[in-house]
Amino acid sequence: MKTIALPDGTHIPALGQGSWMMAEDPARRAEEIAALRAGIDLGLTLIDTAEMYADGESERLVGEAIAGRRDGVFLVSKAYPQNASRDRLPQACAASLRRLGTDRLDLYLLHWRGGVPFAETVAAMERLVAEGKILRWGVSNLDTDDMDELIAAGGAACATDQILYNLTRRGPEHDLLPWLAQRAIPVMAYSPVEQGRLAAHPGLRALAAEKDVTAAQLALAWLLARDDVIAIPKAATLAHVEANRAAADLTLTREDLARLDQLFPRPARPVPLEML
Repeated sequence: MKTIALPDGTHIPALGQGSWMMAEDPARRAEEIAALRAGIDLGLTLIDTAEMYADGESERLVGEAIAGRRDGVFLVSKAYPQNASRDRLPQACAASLRRLGTDRLDLYLLHWRGGVPFAETVAAMERLVAEGKILRWGVSNLDTDDMDELIAAGGAACATDQILYNLTRRGPEHDLLPWLAQRAIPVMAYSPVEQGRLAAHPGLRALAAEKDVTAAQLALAWLLARDDVIAIPKAATLAHVEANRAAADLTLTREDLARLDQLFPRPARPVPLEML
């Protein structure tokens, strides 16, 4: 499995597992837990969740899936922006740790920007690091100007920016991705298959058929071809997990990449960072 280096030198899998929209249907709980466990077995040891997902139930599901194998997992969760203050972030983190059944997070993210000043959030994050509750912290859904403000507010230790980035959302390539790359901060790409919609794209399906893979696998392989991107697709079934894992072994040629550029050209000029 290809790995990506965080700013502190820690290497994590370039392909992980997302949990957005998991734990919303009790009838699928056992299957979702089995899928997460299978993903760990296949090397997708980075698991991303958030206190927002299913009102915390996603964290409980992830906690059940990693029970007994916590040390083999790189665990990521996210805090609501209203909980990113000096007083509320420790409480939010403690609640996430309880739901996950662990004593620490490998990475804790600010889910999106809210009304709490960055300097206060950074100080709260650094205190959690000092206490051992989290090993490192980062952000999500922050655009280039936000990142400038974050660094100016003392946030040089930011480990990643988790953003919406895929073949149909290439705006960050103009400014945000170069900004992050210059500072050795990798991107964590959520919804890398556009919540499944890319799987139905006719042009992508045609190119994928030529390579005897699926459109979704080709979309993931495009992201994984970069040296600064971690993809975190959700997979709620064993077959889906196995298909995602196979995408990590695909090698795209220059011709493949050129054809994908034709199918999904990046915007002609910078656009504001998009969110789902």
